[in-house]
Amino acid sequence: MVYPLPVTLSVAIITKNEEANIRRTLESVRWADEVIVVDSGSTDGTCEIAREMGAKVFVEEWKGFAAQKNSAIEKCTGEWILSLDADEEVSRGLAEAIGRILGPDADEFAVASAVRIARKNLFLDRWIKYGGFSPDRKVRLFRRGMALFKEVPVHETLEVSGKILTSDFYFEWEAVLIHHAYPTLSSYIDHMNSYSSLGAEMAVAKGQGSFSILNIVVRPLSTFIYNYIFRLGFLDGREGLLLHLYHSVYVSWKYAKAWEISRTKTQADG
Repeated sequence: MVYPLPVTLSVAIITKNEEANIRRTLESVRWADEVIVVDSGSTDGTCEIAREMGAKVFVEEWKGFAAQKNSAIEKCTGEWILSLDADEEVSRGLAEAIGRILGPDADEFAVASAVRIARKNLFLDRWIKYGGFSPDRKVRLFRRGMALFKEVPVHETLEVSGKILTSDFYFEWEAVLIHHAYPTLSSYIDHMNSYSSLGAEMAVAKGQGSFSILNIVVRPLSTFIYNYIFRLGFLDGREGLLLHLYHSVYVSWKYAKAWEISRTKTQADG
């Protein structure tokens, strides 16, 4: 069962062309008081599905991951907010855990501004259990007005005012976010190509735009060895090998693109 909440809960989601995912995501939070979807110009059926399932849909120009998510948060009216990605699903166990966390008997959470939740990541439809991917803890549940996403190009995280507690003691219930991250290799490579471009902008801003064998070759290799060998990524079989291999390629792409951006800027200035 999903415990009735003594407080109001809003769910905030950003979307673009998420027709393949959004119905599953919204179905998993039907018990919430309010669902806010901020879409950045989908050309598929994302908005229609969201409206059909009772979400409040707003269409806005793309402002970047953090700004777009903050826009969704600012539209929420609930006392607590659950921020989700469009390819995530709230498990039945997590729905029950949230009911308990926000319930009158959860004294330990009464002083919390936010709650860190475990996430289960699926890659090529396999649950990735090793290599640092489980439990993948994310701050996603928070009091309205107590958290916003930090303005960075990629890998945005919530900045919270106040105490953050972790719901790990619910993990044995399968109280997790299920992340349907990359069902195909093509989708993973496309995401890594996009993320590496955004990461390159951050690297340049940090003064890491020079051509560096350390960053382009050694760092990706050490990332692979650390995650695949020392963090036991090899125990995830063929999927684990592909995940960590192509993640290390992403690291190389990021720094190579940072060098390219810096070189192009230098040539333009010259």
